[in-house]
Amino acid sequence: MFARLARLFTIKTKFEAFVVIYGLGLGATERGVHYLQDYPGPAGWLLFSVCPIAVFMAGARILDSVERSAE
Repeated sequence: MFARLARLFTIKTKFEAFVVIYGLGLGATERGVHYLQDYPGPAGWLLFSVCPIAVFMAGARILDSVERSAE
């Protein structure tokens, strides 16, 4: 039963991976905007720039795992 449920949350194709990465990117930029409001100036911009970098790293890992599972 748990295996069937886990299959629903498994990323199987590159399209699904890109949709997940897009969602992560939207969330990261939204969090970055909140950082800019809470921390005006260079500190806010630094925190804003770190948010999408984390998405780039996670996106690369997601795409790499999808490509490896296809082999």
